Order: sequence, then C-alpha cells, then structure tokens
Amino acid sequence: MAERELFERALGLQWPWRVERTEFDAAERRLDLHLDFEPGGTFDCPSCGRGGCKAHDASPKRWRHLDFFQHRAYLHARVPRVRCPACGVKQAKVPWSEPGSGFTLWFEALVVALAREMPVRAVARLVGEHDTRLWRLLKRRVGRARAEADFSAVRAVALDETACRRGHDYITLFADLDRSRLLYATPGRDASVVGLFREDL
Repeated sequence: MAERELFERALGLQWPWRVERTEFDAAERRLDLHLDFEPGGTFDCPSCGRGGCKAHDASPKRWRHLDFFQHRAYLHARVPRVRCPACGVKQAKVPWSEPGSGFTLWFEALVVALAREMPVRAVARLVGEHDTRLWRLLKRRVGRARAEADFSAVRAVALDETACRRGHDYITLFADLDRSRLLYATPGRDASVVGLFREDL
C-alpha cells in the first residue's frame, strides 16, 4: 500500500478529498499532510445540504492533528467555497474538522477526554498547545453540549459551595440528585447564585 493511500485510509478521506503529499521532518519532529480535492469534485452546501455544488474558489488552511508517534502532525488543505443555486457562495465543510476550528476532530476528542481528568494547563503542556486555544475549544464544545442537554426531567436539586482557589474564591455547584449529574456551576456563594441557576435551568 502506498504511503498516501495509507494516510487517506487513516484519515477516513473520501472522494473528492485525497492526500496530495506528505512532509516528514525528523529534526523538527513534525509531520505535515497536504490534502486537496480532485479537480471537478463537488461538495454539499453547508447551509441547505444540497449536493453537487462545484468549487467557486479555495483558501489554504491548517489544522493540528493527533501526534504521529512523538511527532506533531498537521493537516493542510485548500478549503473550497461552493456555489449553491439556493444559498449562494458558502465555504464548504471539511470532514476532519468543524468550521472555524484549528484542530481536527480527533485532536479535539483527545483534548476533551484529557480535560475530564486533569487541569487544562496540564493538558496544554501535554499536547504542546497554548491553554487559551484549548479553553476556546472546550468552551465551544461545552456550549454545544449544554444547548442540547435536556433538563426537563429534573425534580430534585442539591447545591454546594467549594473553594476554587486558595483564599476566598468560591464556586457554587448545582446537581441533579436523581441522575447524579452536574447541572450548573457559577462563581460566588451568595443568594444571587440561586437566581442565576434558576434562569439557566
């Protein structure tokens, strides 16, 4: 199996996407995978989902991917804008990343899994990224998860406060007693936090 085909299978690429070339730098401990779409390839409209949209133009983008053994890996691709008869010209979605993210879906999944077990600063050191980039990733993921969460069956709630740093910085946590899950967390411990929770719920 050719090297490019191996990477195409590993990334789950489907037509019209392909691996155009690879660059491996042992001294820099870095692997760069350059992807492109086949000439004449068509895409789905990112707004309405209509298929068969042709590329209007394309702009280069880069995403951090999972490490390849001990080497940082990056994907590079020209991301097309497509012309949809109904929606006009829109930037196509790529299958390996969400719009506006500088990370691949696999890298994001790793960061989310690690952030469940350790502080974000430790995750940043481990994966070699700045923690502010990871916080943006996590905020987007948590926001989406909370928007999709269904709290309509919540009947019994417990609240507790805990110190979040040395000194007197407190957060208040609200939990669903029946399902043992966190519903809401907010800085502070006075009566106003109950109102914030009520509004959020």
